[in-house]
Amino acid sequence: MENDLIYVFGHRHPDTDSICSSIAYADLQTKLGKPAVARRLGEINKETAFILDYFGVQVPPLLDTVKTQVGDLKIDLQEKVSPDTTIQKVWSIMDRSEMKTLPVVDDNEKLIGIISLSDITKKFMDAFNYNVISAYGTSVDNITETINGTVITNFREWKGKGKILVAAGQPETLKELLEPGDIVICGDREKNQMAAIEGGAGCIVITCGHNPSKEVIAAAEKSCVMIILTALDTYTTVRLINQSIPVGSIMNRNTPQKPIVSFRIDDFVENIKDQMGKNRYRSYPVLDSDGKVCGFISRFHLISQRKKRVILVDHNEKAQTCGGIEEAEILEIIDHHKIGDLTTTAPILFKNEPLGSTATIIANMYTDLGRRPSPQMAGILCAAIISDTLQFQSPTCTDTDRRAAERLAQISGIDIAEFAAKMFTAGSEFKGKTPREIYAQDFKRVSFNDYHCGISQITILNMDYIKDEKPEIIKYMNEAAENDHFDLLALMITELSSRRTEMWITGKLSDDVRRELLMKPDETCVRFDRLMSRKKDVIPLIDSAIEKLSLRG
Repeated sequence: MENDLIYVFGHRHPDTDSICSSIAYADLQTKLGKPAVARRLGEINKETAFILDYFGVQVPPLLDTVKTQVGDLKIDLQEKVSPDTTIQKVWSIMDRSEMKTLPVVDDNEKLIGIISLSDITKKFMDAFNYNVISAYGTSVDNITETINGTVITNFREWKGKGKILVAAGQPETLKELLEPGDIVICGDREKNQMAAIEGGAGCIVITCGHNPSKEVIAAAEKSCVMIILTALDTYTTVRLINQSIPVGSIMNRNTPQKPIVSFRIDDFVENIKDQMGKNRYRSYPVLDSDGKVCGFISRFHLISQRKKRVILVDHNEKAQTCGGIEEAEILEIIDHHKIGDLTTTAPILFKNEPLGSTATIIANMYTDLGRRPSPQMAGILCAAIISDTLQFQSPTCTDTDRRAAERLAQISGIDIAEFAAKMFTAGSEFKGKTPREIYAQDFKRVSFNDYHCGISQITILNMDYIKDEKPEIIKYMNEAAENDHFDLLALMITELSSRRTEMWITGKLSDDVRRELLMKPDETCVRFDRLMSRKKDVIPLIDSAIEKLSLRG
């Protein structure tokens, strides 16, 4: 079921390692018998899109939040009834299921009304004041189903409305009370049967299994009067026949003018509490995205709510993860970054290793757990290692990363050098992308001494690929720094062919940081040779520059 799933996802502004590691780890969890699915927290970049397309792997669906939703509650699954279902049948379902409320649905299982036990009892208490069938009508099929009867006339049409009369007195008395279309319940007295036909009854119900004479049947056929036989006695027939009215006639109808209070499966629990408090109904229908009824919930269900179960890969900081993470149950964290600020209420598997890629950790977990990744999973894991280690040139790369990539390349059948060239070329294509999309494709929020900063990194084969976009990207960075209250925004552009990084800086701290980096006041960028890692090179560099500013006061 949907609420039993384990969601595996990487960080916001996902890079290749974040996406591919999520997909592969969800695959490994599935192989271990766990209902895991991969999700993403943002749009994928062109490099990642190329990789997934190359290996024939689908892009994971987007996940906006892991806040507790109605779908996470233990919804009562109830039988649904159609509007023409008899009250007797509904009562039987309620008695069997011990449910006091049932949804009434159309042919597409969409909600058209609600019927409760109190609705039924109220209508039958009203039966002391008026005839139920006369007020609400019913059908021939409903009557025969309710009293287990059989129509013995060729004529079986009846308008469906008319009061019920019991032919207990003299025929003359019956004729005085009878109105066209009424239902007459009688026993084996042929005079009463003929009086009902002559008086214009719409239907005669003959009880106790008595068979009418040929003359009565002929007269009924001629006068277009329907005859129903039942084995039930007269008292039981009278008592049950009122229960043949359709539930649609007495249900609380769902209309635009007076809609039934219902909730959607994706509504947040925190948002439905106020509505429950205002209305205080016993239970509320839950609808899926198509408006179909899923079941019912009550205030009791809020106590038994289940948190979404999640596994985080390639991150372990609150600012980088999914919205509502405080309401989720974190089962595992698989990462290769510094330890962040996330906390859990119970011990979990926290696998954090100083490697160049989270994909390396997951590839080794396949081996440790005695599982072999498919060529597709091996391919995307290998690509993630190549991407995160900049084809083994990053200072974060280790021999473990290289060995894992070589093993995965063998399984997936790719040549690392040839594939890397294709992959990085695909990632260097910026046509059709906005400055925001280019900047945000691999973005990380970082804090230095209470300063709010952000650093993005782009890996390209040649600096010429991005030179035309530079003015618009710088303009966007200036606007983003002001509008989103960043003290500093930086963009690393790493050129693989020369192992050189160019860094663009904006924000109110940019002038001071430029001076610390020995840049000229009018310069927007600085070039570094052999500087390729955001984690090991650039973050410590900016941290040191801001630390000097703080010490200087």
